[in-house]
Amino acid sequence: MTTVLIVDDQALQRLGFSMLIEQYPDLSTVGEATHGVEAVRLTAELRPDVVLMDVRMPGMDGIEATRRIVQSGGRSRVLVLTTFDLDEYAYAALRAGASGFLLKDALPEELVAGIRAVAAGDAVISPGLTRKLIDAFGDRMPGRTPEQDRRLDTLTDREREVLTVMASGWSNTEIAERLCLAESTVKSHVSRILAKIGARDRVQAVIFAYDAGLVRPA
Repeated sequence: MTTVLIVDDQALQRLGFSMLIEQYPDLSTVGEATHGVEAVRLTAELRPDVVLMDVRMPGMDGIEATRRIVQSGGRSRVLVLTTFDLDEYAYAALRAGASGFLLKDALPEELVAGIRAVAAGDAVISPGLTRKLIDAFGDRMPGRTPEQDRRLDTLTDREREVLTVMASGWSNTEIAERLCLAESTVKSHVSRILAKIGARDRVQAVIFAYDAGLVRPA
């Protein structure tokens, strides 16, 4: 059973999300919060698998709430909901540690699939959308020289190569085809990369690659 905490300052939105989630036997709503402070408190108390987080709320917004939830080291993962595709709030939430984001008007099956994916440890951002994020916000990624982050030293040459093309938005299938590897091998490389750099998912790995200076915006 995947447990979900809904965070939104709009009562109708919370009700709608809750009604949708409760239609599925493998999903359950364990609580609702109306602002960031309450979201952080309830996450600590209820330990939901997924926090469905609105970003724009009065007081502590969803970005700061996401940052505090992730920094607490708990098992809860954050799926951000935003009104506008690729807005700056969504990008900031990803940098704060969210496992992905969806539009509030996403189809019900997309939202449910997103919750399940995040609960399973995946990121709810396709490689194509990763590429759009880089294009839209790449100039906001300051970048540093690789020598400034020792986590890069833990990667093999092949793992660095895979991380570099991941940061360019390549899917596992594209990486396998272009580097002449089996897709299962690529998946193993990605898993080891995430473990070595301490990234929760693919999106965080892409942000790490830019922050560490391994790649830079074109």
